[in-house]
Amino acid sequence: MMDTEDDVTPLQQITQISHRLPTIVLKDINQRIGDWLSSGGNESDPYIEQQLRFARRFINESEEGERPHDQN
Repeated sequence: MMDTEDDVTPLQQITQISHRLPTIVLKDINQRIGDWLSSGGNESDPYIEQQLRFARRFINESEEGERPHDQN
């Protein structure tokens, strides 16, 4: 049985898309999450979801920048 997105934590989802992120972005996210968890935060906290949204937005904006655009 395959996991649905609902069964996968935001941290696991970040791991699944990590290969699409530049190293510097992934290191930043990793540092932020590490700091959060070491200060008592949990993997299920909204802050981790915020980092996932950032990662997805970065990927989407990067991919948009690779496509030719009509500027007119």
